[in-house]
Amino acid sequence: MEQPTALLIIDLFSLFDFPQGRQLAPYAVHAAQRTARLRAAFDAHRSPVIYANDNFGNWQRDFPQLVEACRQKGGASARIVEYLAPSEEHYFILKPKHSAFLATPLPVLLAKLGTRRLVLAGMALDACVLATAIDANSREYATVVAREAVAALPDRRQPALQTLQRSGAVEVLSNRQIIASLSSTSSYQRTGLAPPR
Repeated sequence: MEQPTALLIIDLFSLFDFPQGRQLAPYAVHAAQRTARLRAAFDAHRSPVIYANDNFGNWQRDFPQLVEACRQKGGASARIVEYLAPSEEHYFILKPKHSAFLATPLPVLLAKLGTRRLVLAGMALDACVLATAIDANSREYATVVAREAVAALPDRRQPALQTLQRSGAVEVLSNRQIIASLSSTSSYQRTGLAPPR
């Protein structure tokens, strides 16, 4: 069955060993908690969950090794693994740069899943989430940013949200709104009717 909506979790597995990483870490943990709630809703509706994560500049490490490195790191990295460790039914890609679309198989995966709508969660809102949102829009995906499930440093959060909202490229919605729309879409899928526009 076609799955029109997918949750894309961006870069939440991190060692926080980059400039300002330590300052960003607590906001990432908070976003991971909120993302876990979204993921549970997507799992319940059997909608795809895709992890798109930075490869830490290590071209010889796969995604399970990356998650384990975060677990072994302890602190914020390990707490995020506790909230968001992937299950067998989830998908993943490793990305070399900011956008989850750049030099990755994400477009092929989304086509195979029949996805036409993306919900973005993760970090950093003002960098990788923003770049992915713009690329998703340019590829004509209906794109939503989950307001509570994205992390940024405090002085960058509101400007990034305003940039996204003013662009018209994405919707910025709460978890509650996203879960409600997911439930609505699922009910229309079961009946074979198209949701109202």
